[in-house]
Amino acid sequence: MGNTCRSPLAKAVLLRKLAENTMLLSVQVDSAGTHPHPANSPPDARAQKHATLRGYDLTGHRSRALVEADFETFDLLLTMDWENRALLEERCPTKLIHKIRGLSEFLQTSQVNSIPDPLLGDESDFERVLDLIEEANDGLIQMMERKS
Repeated sequence: MGNTCRSPLAKAVLLRKLAENTMLLSVQVDSAGTHPHPANSPPDARAQKHATLRGYDLTGHRSRALVEADFETFDLLLTMDWENRALLEERCPTKLIHKIRGLSEFLQTSQVNSIPDPLLGDESDFERVLDLIEEANDGLIQMMERKS
């Protein structure tokens, strides 16, 4: 949404997993929001705290809004929930709609259909979101390995 919680967390997790699987140089990863938010804002302090506890670094991330060029630039646009997916699908050129997927589609064992927004929650919500993001990114890496 505002590009300050889930998306930066997912980007940090994916970058580490790509590096661990020697795929980092062949994949371009970015993070963008669908809702108006002050551009160039750092991630939520709680997101930074929980990322740091797991060894992820969000210090370089600054929020940005999705731009039309993103639909052409990226092969895959991952959303965290159904609201954000609907917003992307509304804006996406019809010929590129196949690029939009939910990150939760790549979950391997968890039975949720979206990655919940921890913003209004407590510390445990940030931990749960990180658990889901790590699991989903494992599934995403497996899909990428199968396609390469």
